[in-house]
Amino acid sequence: MKKVKKAIIPAAGLGTRFLPATKAMPKEMLPIVDRPTIEYIVEEAIASGIEDIIIVTGKGKRAIEDHFDRNFELEENLISKGKLDILEKINQSSKVEIHYIRQKEPKGLGHAVWCARNFIGDEPFAVLLGDDIVSADKPCTKQLIEQYNTTGSSVIGVQTVSDEETKRYGIIDPISSKGRCYEVSNFVEKPAQGTAPSNLAIMGRYVLTPEIFEFLETQETGAGGEIQLTDAIQKLNESQKVYAYDFDGVRYDVGEKLGFITTTIEFALQNEEIKADLLEYLEEIVKKSNVKS
Repeated sequence: MKKVKKAIIPAAGLGTRFLPATKAMPKEMLPIVDRPTIEYIVEEAIASGIEDIIIVTGKGKRAIEDHFDRNFELEENLISKGKLDILEKINQSSKVEIHYIRQKEPKGLGHAVWCARNFIGDEPFAVLLGDDIVSADKPCTKQLIEQYNTTGSSVIGVQTVSDEETKRYGIIDPISSKGRCYEVSNFVEKPAQGTAPSNLAIMGRYVLTPEIFEFLETQETGAGGEIQLTDAIQKLNESQKVYAYDFDGVRYDVGEKLGFITTTIEFALQNEEIKADLLEYLEEIVKKSNVKS
């Protein structure tokens, strides 16, 4: 059985929820405190043992390539000033090979993954979506890779959501479970309110066998008029088992405004440099709000 050494990070979305900020800046480059969102995703892949990453980009995404490129002038400047801790931070991505391909048309997540088919070849691979940051003692993708190594099958990361939220996600219809691992009957993309088969939602982390490309090749458009990865996974599940794994960790939704703001606050409170001042500021905000109410 081949090892999971490659990962796809789809980053071709238009980022319309964050306009006008994303008119000229990729949403994946919006910073959570002092690091762009996509950097958290790349670092998770590295920590999970991934050796090669392909980022699927689109028009106006050149800033992503520039960010992960070497900047020798900046590096020399940091070295001369003895700022080696910052140098280590900006060179984290040098531990992995990063490649790029463009999704020429915005046809959805399934199509974005399909665009990387030649890079993946006949190997199993991981997919990490940039709208979800997962904080975990063991990286989320590594948890899924371990399950793949055990089952020899595709594994989809899931977590429980409320009844009201099920319409926003791909939802699994579980048959049985062994610990955190579920055998799945159906994968349903964004079911109508009240029709979801469970509360276990797909959360932007996948380990897939290369056979998925056979189904993405002919996949028709689904929810939102796009080629949905979930629909292709369901077809794959009909020919070979696809498991779901309820991964351990805290998932942060940075794909919409409120989630992005609350994630930034939580991560800032984990930063010792600004934690005390931020807490003081937040306390003042709460006091003022109470007075007004």
